[in-house]
Amino acid sequence: MNLSKSLYTRGIQCPKALWLKKYKPSVLTPPDEAAQAVFETGNVVGDFACELFPEGREVAFTRDYAEMIATTKQWLEDGVQDIYEATFNFDGILIMVDILHIDGDGVSIYEVKSSTEVKDIYLHDVSIQYYVLENLGFSVKSANVVHINNEYVRGDELDINELFKVVDVTSEVVELQANIPTILEEFEVYLRNREDEPNIDIGKHCNKPYECDAKEYCWRVQRAIPEYSIFNIFNLGSKKQVELYSRGIINIEDVPDDFDMTANQAQAVQNYKSKTSYIDKENINSFLQNFTYPIYHLDFETYQQAIPEFKGIKPFEQIPFQYSLHIEHEDGTLEHKEYLSQDSIDSRFELAKRLCEDIPSCVMVLAYNMSFEKGVIVRLAKSFPDLSWHLLAINENMQDLMIPFQKKWYVTPAMQGSYSIKYVLPALVPEFEKAYKELDGVQNGSQAMNAFANLSKLSDAEKQKMRDSLLEYCKLDTLAMVEIHKKLREVVR
Repeated sequence: MNLSKSLYTRGIQCPKALWLKKYKPSVLTPPDEAAQAVFETGNVVGDFACELFPEGREVAFTRDYAEMIATTKQWLEDGVQDIYEATFNFDGILIMVDILHIDGDGVSIYEVKSSTEVKDIYLHDVSIQYYVLENLGFSVKSANVVHINNEYVRGDELDINELFKVVDVTSEVVELQANIPTILEEFEVYLRNREDEPNIDIGKHCNKPYECDAKEYCWRVQRAIPEYSIFNIFNLGSKKQVELYSRGIINIEDVPDDFDMTANQAQAVQNYKSKTSYIDKENINSFLQNFTYPIYHLDFETYQQAIPEFKGIKPFEQIPFQYSLHIEHEDGTLEHKEYLSQDSIDSRFELAKRLCEDIPSCVMVLAYNMSFEKGVIVRLAKSFPDLSWHLLAINENMQDLMIPFQKKWYVTPAMQGSYSIKYVLPALVPEFEKAYKELDGVQNGSQAMNAFANLSKLSDAEKQKMRDSLLEYCKLDTLAMVEIHKKLREVVR
């Protein structure tokens, strides 16, 4: 049996996912742009973490693992104290230790993660490294997880020692050792037969600790679970969901009318079965009565830096780089204003200043899921005290367009039980779904985030084209809010 530490942790989550990765990889969903960005972030974080051990040497990656193992062995014999990507194999289990520190007659493991905490799955990752090293005769003095400290605020210079937290997980890893042989035997049983796909049912493990790349195959292909099913109404793994699934009930139409449900669950089931919308005109009307014109429809786009490049920024802080503003007047006329930062520089002050110029301190501002926009503005206010009063006034005058849908005052089957704008918009304004799909280059928030983060890598012509795409996308977001507001007004007339 040949395993890497990534295959081992995959098997820990679900042995079927391990089997599919080895023998049927074509059914797995390829990583999307967001997943690729996470992978790239991990590489960047890993490189910076090596600076904690600045005298180390890195084993160059090659598909010839025997060469990597030989290099590691040679450097150990040469007395190299810190080795990055130290590579070992025991009984078919291949590991690459992010940072191996050699201290006298023992070694210490440092597993680097771009996360901001130690997750349970990381302990399994480190435990298989510990297992291999111990079985090869090494004395492992400590096992550690190195992760990002999200409380660190960058000063003029980046402080590597403050950026990372080093957590000793030796005791937890040692505790896992006794069960590893049993786990490996179980994996071997599954992998012994290339033709015998494991019969493992769906469950919480499909999403935890990560959404499995075999989920589409297991859910849609093998079990024909529709996009909107009992799993959208009853939480995966909950007692009610398990009971329905065990009775062979997947489709919402098949949920018995007398099944024990909460009021919201029963309403969602009934709305779907009847194929009708539920509209609480009284509450929606009361909500709209609070609106005053002109209405400033606001949407931010943000990105994150695992390694903060600018002073005053925390790791993974949401950094605004763009906003769109549609100003809706009482007679229905619209004005549009926008801002898009230059790449590779800290444009937060310029963005905040422009925002204050574009939005008076006394007007009504409308956002969808306003907690996000408010969070961005609060951070800007803290960073730029001279603009603080005006920025916080914008927040005070903000209303949330999400409320009628969040509070279930407006529910349609097409919303699939969600109040996310991703479902609300096509349900209320179907033509906008096509409009987003017709956008060139940027069609959703994840793509916008990745596009801006990578602008500096583009040629001038490519960069300008991508900037135009970003502007068009963000503009459509606030125009969509205008249309949702229009639909709400129509239903209460």
